[in-house]
Amino acid sequence: MSSNLPLFKLGKQIRSLREAAGLSQEAAANEADLDRAYYGRIERGLVNVSALNLLKIANALKAVVGDFFPERLATKDIKR
Repeated sequence: MSSNLPLFKLGKQIRSLREAAGLSQEAAANEADLDRAYYGRIERGLVNVSALNLLKIANALKAVVGDFFPERLATKDIKR
């Protein structure tokens, strides 16, 4: 998982915002026009989600993409 730590952190933050919005994964995925299984993989940090899909998710959660990144990722978290 260490090589995917940034994706894991991103997914965790998206999940937190979804739960705060009172939405199920299915409702959030539908609102973002994404497959629910794919959306679940995003929240678990298993996929490198595109910018377009981040925008769709932010819109569905009535958030802005910047809300997905509340803390700066340490460069040591990103494997090159």
